Amino acid sequence: MNKTQRGGKRARPDSRAYRATAWFISGVVKSVSKFEFSGIENLPMEGGFVAAANHATEIDALTLAHFLFENGHEPRILAKRGLFTTPVIGWVMRTTRMIPVDRGTAEAQRSLDAAAEQLTKGACVAVFPEGTITRDPDLWPMEGKTGTARIALAARVPVIPVAQWGVGDILPRYSRRPRPIPRKRVRILAGPPVELSDLYDRADDPAAWREATSRIMDAITAEVATLRGEQAPAARFDLHLHPEYKKKQKHYPPLERP
Repeated sequence: MNKTQRGGKRARPDSRAYRATAWFISGVVKSVSKFEFSGIENLPMEGGFVAAANHATEIDALTLAHFLFENGHEPRILAKRGLFTTPVIGWVMRTTRMIPVDRGTAEAQRSLDAAAEQLTKGACVAVFPEGTITRDPDLWPMEGKTGTARIALAARVPVIPVAQWGVGDILPRYSRRPRPIPRKRVRILAGPPVELSDLYDRADDPAAWREATSRIMDAITAEVATLRGEQAPAARFDLHLHPEYKKKQKHYPPLERP
């Protein structure tokens, strides 16, 4: 593993609270994980950007934040408001000035505007485009929501696809019983920026949002496939077509793939 893969220079936030929280999170996640970082050269050195990752377990936000922080970026995570009221994770989200999203409400647009504003100021905004933990029975990324695309097109910033794999070995999907021992292998891979520049002039066009979302999810899925060493399904899981999967549960029945 070369130097780039081991990690770059840590971020140095102005906020003491952020530094203390980041130190605490790093200690916790490193105590239960053996991290392997790759693709760090794809993280922009200057200017704002979106880090868009797959979402397979409740603690993805912590490992994604750790990855970005350890490699020179102070992430602002766009996450559902419910996380901000949960024990421990909620405290972390509030202390580090993450961005709450009220999904399915009129307030959601305000969150997107806040994220776009931070991006134009040079921030790193981390998002999970699926909007919730994947319901795909095999934990592949499912169809994304357009919020990430809308932010990126409005701010005209790079979108870096990020894949995480192994986090679910620490805390399986929807489980309340973490498995901290022994330490788990967690691999995080950042891919090259998603090509969206041809859509910038259509930032208010819903068709452009959908096209950008498809490209972003394609890129994330490709990076996940690389980490898993497997071929991704020909079609992504679409929750709208399978309402029976909306219920939160650890395991979902086998899905008949096209």
